[in-house]
Amino acid sequence: MTEQASGAHHPQPRPRPSGQQSASVEHVTGAQSLIRSLEEVGADTVFGIPGGAILPAYDPLMDSGRVRHVLVRHEQGAGHAAEGYALATGKVGVCMATSGPGATNLVTPIANAHMDSVPLVAITGQVASSSIGTDAFQEADIVGITMPITKHNFLVTKAEDIPRVIAQAFHIASTGRPGPVLVDIAKDALQAKTTFSWPPVMDLPGYRPVTKPHAKQIREAAKLITAARRPVLYVGGGVLKAGATAELKVLAELTGAPVTTTLMALGAFPDNHPLHLGMPGMHGSVAAVTALQKSDLIVALGARFDDRVTGRLDSFAPHAKIVHADIDPAEIGKNRAADVPIVGDAREVIADLIQAVQKEHADGHRGDYAAWWNDLNRWRETYPLGYDQPGDGSLSPQQVIQRIGQLAPEGTIFSAGVGQHQMWAAHFIEYDRPRTWLNSGGAGTMGYAVPAAMGAKAGAPDRTVWAIDGDGCFQMTNQELTTCALNNIPIKVAVINNGALGMVRQWQTLFYNQRYSNTVLHSGPDDINPQARGTRVPDFVKLAEAMGCHAIRCEDPADLDKVIEEANAVNDRPVVVDFIVHQDAMVWPMVAAGTSNDEIMAARDVRPDFGDNEDD
Repeated sequence: MTEQASGAHHPQPRPRPSGQQSASVEHVTGAQSLIRSLEEVGADTVFGIPGGAILPAYDPLMDSGRVRHVLVRHEQGAGHAAEGYALATGKVGVCMATSGPGATNLVTPIANAHMDSVPLVAITGQVASSSIGTDAFQEADIVGITMPITKHNFLVTKAEDIPRVIAQAFHIASTGRPGPVLVDIAKDALQAKTTFSWPPVMDLPGYRPVTKPHAKQIREAAKLITAARRPVLYVGGGVLKAGATAELKVLAELTGAPVTTTLMALGAFPDNHPLHLGMPGMHGSVAAVTALQKSDLIVALGARFDDRVTGRLDSFAPHAKIVHADIDPAEIGKNRAADVPIVGDAREVIADLIQAVQKEHADGHRGDYAAWWNDLNRWRETYPLGYDQPGDGSLSPQQVIQRIGQLAPEGTIFSAGVGQHQMWAAHFIEYDRPRTWLNSGGAGTMGYAVPAAMGAKAGAPDRTVWAIDGDGCFQMTNQELTTCALNNIPIKVAVINNGALGMVRQWQTLFYNQRYSNTVLHSGPDDINPQARGTRVPDFVKLAEAMGCHAIRCEDPADLDKVIEEANAVNDRPVVVDFIVHQDAMVWPMVAAGTSNDEIMAARDVRPDFGDNEDD
C-alpha cells in the first residue's frame, strides 16, 4: 500500500488496540455486519443500486435508522455523488454496486477520485468465493481492474473480516492523501453467520503517513521566502483537503507574496483578496500564469505541477527556485525538481512556515516585493478576465454563469462538468469560501456535474447547490435528476446550451481550420424532417419536466436575471434552466497544448506584451 498526498482531517472512530476486548458481541450475518460497520464509522449516506451479488446487504440496509440509501439510476452517478458528498462535507463518500457491470460502472468515478484525492469508499458485491475465477455470471475482477486507481483495495471472502476491513478502508481513504478505497465482498461472505463487535482490531503496519514536516526544511523555506524578490504561493487542492485555508490566509498576509489557486483549489483563498492573482494554467489568468513564469521562487503547497499548470515543462518558471510541500513524497520532484522538499500535511506545513517566517522577520529579514507588485498589478490591470457580448443579441455564456454566481444565495456550492463551461465557472464565479467548488480536475470527466451536485446537496441539504453543465455533459448523466426528484434533493442545473461539444469545437476552430468533425450536437431534425423545424433534440425542458423537475428556457439576455431568480426561488424540486447561448464563444486566456506558458494568449490574436525589462 503506497501513501499518496494532501492532508485530511476527518475524524473516524478509533479502532481498539490489539488485546482490548469489545464491550458486546452480536450474532449477525456478514451483510448485517457490513451495515453495522458503516453505522459505526459514521457513514450516514450511501449512493447505490442493488443487484444479485450485493443483494444480501440491501436487506439489513432497509432496517438501518442511521444510514440513508439513495437509489441512483446509474452506478457512475453513485460514484460521482459520493465524491460530491465528500467534497462538500469533508467526510468520506460511500457508493455501493453489485458485481460485474455494476462494479465496472464505478471505475470512472473511482479514477476521478484517485486523480483529485477525494476520500471515497466503494463497496461492491462479488460472486461467491467458490466461483471467483470461473467467469461466473456477472463476475469481474474489480480488485484487479481498480488496483492502479485506488489508494488501496480489499477482497473479502470471510464474514468475520468485514468490520476490520470497513474500519481500515475508511481510515485509509480519509487520512494522509485522501483517495478511493475499494471493498469487494463475496456474496457468500455476506450470507454467512458471524459475530459483530466494535471497534475492531486494526493493524496497518505499512501505512504511516508523515504529517509533521521536518523543521530544517521549514527553516530553509522561510529563508528563501524572505530572500526572494519575485515569490509566488502556488496553492493546490491539498490545502483544501487539509483544512488549511485559515492558515494559508495568515501566511499570505504575513509574507505579502501573491497567491495563485489551481482549478482544484478554488475557494482555498478568497478570490476577492488583493493578494490573489487568480487561477494559473492553460486557461488561467494572464497575471497568474505570468507570475509563475517570471518568479524567482515558487512555494508549492499541496499542488502537483500538473501539465495543465506548467505548460511545456522544460520552459516552466525557468528562473524559479522551488519549495514543494506535499503529504505524498511521490509527488515531490515527480515533474519539477524541488530545491526544498517538504513532506507533511499542508495544515501543519503552513502553520510551521508562519512561525519560521515570523522568526525571519524578527531577525530583520523581510522580503521586499514592491517592484514585483508593480509588475503584477500592471499585468492584472492590462489583461483582466473579460468577454465580449455576442453581436447578434444572443446570450453570452460567460454572462449567464457570472450572473448565476452573483445572484446565488450566500454559501452556494457550485459543481461543473468539463469543458468551456467549467473554465467560465472557474473564472466568472467568485469563490470566497472553501468547499464551494466541485469539479473533475485531473480526469476531466464529462457528466460529473449533475451527480456531484446531487451528492453535495444530500450532504449539505441547507445549502443551495448549482450544477453548471454543458449540453454535452448534461446528456451523459441527467438521469440522476430523477433520483433528485424522488429523494427530495432539490439541486439547480444550468445547461449552457451552445449545441456543440464546446471545448472540442474551440480547438477545431483554432487548430483544425474550422472543420467541425462530430462536435455538433443539435443538427438533424430540420434536415431529416422539414415538418420538425424548430424542434430541439433533445428538448431539455420537456426532458427535465418528465423527470419531475421545474424547467425553464432562457434565450433573451433581458430575461436572464428574472429566470435565475425564479430558479433560486424553487426549493421543493430540482430545477433545470436551458440557457441557449452563442455557439462561438471561446475560453480565454489560453496556452495551447504542448506550448510554453510564455506563449499565453490573452484573447484571440492578442499576445500580452510584458516588455523586455521583465524577461530577466
